[in-house]
Amino acid sequence: MSDPTSQTTTTAGTPGRIDTSKPHSARFWNYFVGGKDNYEVDREIGDHIKEIFPGLVDVAVASRHFLGRAVRHLAEEQGIRQFLDVGTGLPTADNTHQVAQSVAPDARIVYVDNDPVVLAHAHALLTSTPEGRTAYLDADLYDPEAVLEAAAGTLDLSRPVALMILNTLGHVGDYAQARDLVRRLMAGLPSGSHLVISDSTATSEGMIAASEAYNASGAVPYHVRAVEEIGGFFDGLELVEPGIVQVTKWRANPDDSANFTAVDAYCGVGRKP
Repeated sequence: MSDPTSQTTTTAGTPGRIDTSKPHSARFWNYFVGGKDNYEVDREIGDHIKEIFPGLVDVAVASRHFLGRAVRHLAEEQGIRQFLDVGTGLPTADNTHQVAQSVAPDARIVYVDNDPVVLAHAHALLTSTPEGRTAYLDADLYDPEAVLEAAAGTLDLSRPVALMILNTLGHVGDYAQARDLVRRLMAGLPSGSHLVISDSTATSEGMIAASEAYNASGAVPYHVRAVEEIGGFFDGLELVEPGIVQVTKWRANPDDSANFTAVDAYCGVGRKP
């Protein structure tokens, strides 16, 4: 492991040219959760999709709240002190390291993305408590072994790690490939590690129409999947209660303002035996 006295690191190249002529998934999602790191092209498709399916805004907000509840559960109740967040997206409020270190100041977090838009904002993810550490890796989900090798510079991969893959696997068009990528990442983590996944699902005509409109915009496609396919990512793991459920139903706080009754996004948390 690297020198623990250094709290923030980045392993990244120079951000590539940012294309503002087409919508971008991270900026699009940022717009839906109320962020400011987006462009007119992202807002235009966002507003168009709101007309088709207003519920996608609920999906975005509720998914963010799920992240906070899952990280808090793992840090408070499972004693997890290491988090590997793959497909980071743009920083907003209550990022993984902020939630984890509010519970456990010594928590270590590695963010992974290969997007020049995210890389340009990576400095916002590199704050840390003095006791903990955060790092950002410019790396690719499609090369799990390289991700794990680079993450080992900050995380101790002989101890349990929470692998977070939120609203990312929909970008992998082939389901068998998506499952294989998850399997290979989890294979490099020890017993006691956890997998956390959430993704939009093809559980309403509105969500399917919204996905089709987004994919037709020129952005990198995002494929909504069946609930059973979300569950398939957890094969071989022990599901944490309440299992595979809508993101609003996973250990929901009754006072949560984003606790909508139903959204087209499912999630789960599983433990590696």
